[in-house]
Amino acid sequence: MITKEEVKKLAQLSRMKVSDEELEQFAKEIDLILGYVEQIKQVSSSLDDKDVPSKNMLKNVMREDTHPHESDAYTKEIVSEFPKKSGNYLKVKNIL
Repeated sequence: MITKEEVKKLAQLSRMKVSDEELEQFAKEIDLILGYVEQIKQVSSSLDDKDVPSKNMLKNVMREDTHPHESDAYTKEIVSEFPKKSGNYLKVKNIL
C-alpha cells in the first residue's frame, strides 16, 4: 500500500500542489491502479505460448475492389459543391 508520504514525494517530483485531502484520495487511487497492474502481470505471465495465436494465422480481411467506378464519374458533382474553384480544383486560401 502506498503511503501519504510517498504520494507527497511524487507530487513534489511532479511539481504539483496537493492538499492533505487529496493525498488520501491519491493514495487510494494509486493503490487501486497498482493492484490492477499486478492483475494484468499475473494474467500475462500465466499465458502459455499455445494460447497466443501464431503469426501464420493472420490473414487479410480486406475485400478486393472488384467494381471500381469510372474515372471522372463524380467529378462534376463534387466540383459543383466547391465554394471556390479553379477548373476542377478546389481553391483555398494561401497557408504560407
